[in-house]
Amino acid sequence: MTTSDNLSISAAELGSLWMGYENKTMNMRFLEHYIEKAENPEAKDILESYYNKESEHVETLTKIFQNEGAVLPIGYTEKDVEPGAPRLFDEMFDIMHLRLITIINMGLFTVHLSMAYREDIRKLYHRFSADAQEAYDQTTDFLLKHSAIPRPPYITMPKDIEFTKSKKYMSGFNLLSRKRPLNALEIGFLYQPLEANTIGMTLMTGFAQSAQNKDAAKIFFDGKDLSKQIITKLSDLLRESDVHTPSMWAGIATDSTNAPFSDKMMMYQTSVFTNFGMTSSAIGSAFSLRSDLPAKLAKSATDIFKFAKNSGQVMVDNGWMEEPPQAMDRTQLAKGQNNK
Repeated sequence: MTTSDNLSISAAELGSLWMGYENKTMNMRFLEHYIEKAENPEAKDILESYYNKESEHVETLTKIFQNEGAVLPIGYTEKDVEPGAPRLFDEMFDIMHLRLITIINMGLFTVHLSMAYREDIRKLYHRFSADAQEAYDQTTDFLLKHSAIPRPPYITMPKDIEFTKSKKYMSGFNLLSRKRPLNALEIGFLYQPLEANTIGMTLMTGFAQSAQNKDAAKIFFDGKDLSKQIITKLSDLLRESDVHTPSMWAGIATDSTNAPFSDKMMMYQTSVFTNFGMTSSAIGSAFSLRSDLPAKLAKSATDIFKFAKNSGQVMVDNGWMEEPPQAMDRTQLAKGQNNK
């Protein structure tokens, strides 16, 4: 009888493990800079705790690649972070950034778990998810305690159960009819990308002012402008329903132009956040019952996709995009055999 631990790693499992290695080595480099600059003892403890867990995860992933006879990805190394570089963001942003990383990780590891069949790999993603969830709780509690992030908008509590009685509930395009107010689900799925793009705008600002490569710098400037546009659009949608849009007082870029991170790593982080943005738009559209919302979110998704394509081209042009493992090109293999 063959146990799942003795199964060979599938292509899906290999791809997700490869992506995990890339992301976790990148996270460690950001955390190294943040830990070096941390002044608040509690913040430093949170950063160090997640750094230690990410380090353990990378060691585990390394062993899996070695045991399977697969080449280890390069990922991101000490060459991608500059010790002693000035702080690029203010003190609260390091925890904000880590919180957004854990939000992305929680979703990513759930998807990767659903693609895993081997028991040891399934257990690995359970551990990855648990560690990300713990760090999410720690960063959220810390930021709320210091009033560094607002809570999502409030609405009045429902007093009665109601069922939709008219098709007008799903209407939104008719200019002659009044749109119904946003429901709680729609508010939630609009607020999350609003918050993420607020943090993303700050991230792009810091990246843009410190990038050494002019093409990368342009991508970061474009990313900042795109975040601004999305923030304006989402805020307008909320305000149309008289829903308050809270703002953050903390989490800004400093005036430093000395990059603590390599352009390659800043571009990859941009790619990860951009993919998260496209996913958020898709989920928001899926749960929106007012007909105008998916169309408006689709426009943002198109802009994000175009930005992602341009970002990927810059990474390719500069030799920064490490290729995931891929299937063997049987056609090319046959041609080589026939040419012997």
